[in-house]
Amino acid sequence: MMSDSNPEEIFLYLTTVGRKSGLPRQIEIWFVEDGGCHYMLSGGYERADWVKNLRQTPQVQFSVGRRADQTAVLPLTHALARVVPADDPIAERILTLMDAKYGWREGLIVEVRPSASL
Repeated sequence: MMSDSNPEEIFLYLTTVGRKSGLPRQIEIWFVEDGGCHYMLSGGYERADWVKNLRQTPQVQFSVGRRADQTAVLPLTHALARVVPADDPIAERILTLMDAKYGWREGLIVEVRPSASL
């Protein structure tokens, strides 16, 4: 899912709490933004460690930027994460946005919603 060809490519950097270690775990992932929330797809569906982590502890942090500056576009933000059910009204819209941006729409949809209260 990741591309090494463009150093200017913008990614979402998601930090979850490790469900076993309790330590911060960060991933770099493709995303789309819609209505103030950020969405990503887990190609590993529920098997992905980051999905398991956010299922246990939905309080996450994320930023948006480039490899050289992970906060260039959006600084570190506290958020709540959730898995979006396939039958959720937003699901098809997110898959369409992912397909338009990356040519890819397979995976479990995860939403991160910024939260000022965390």
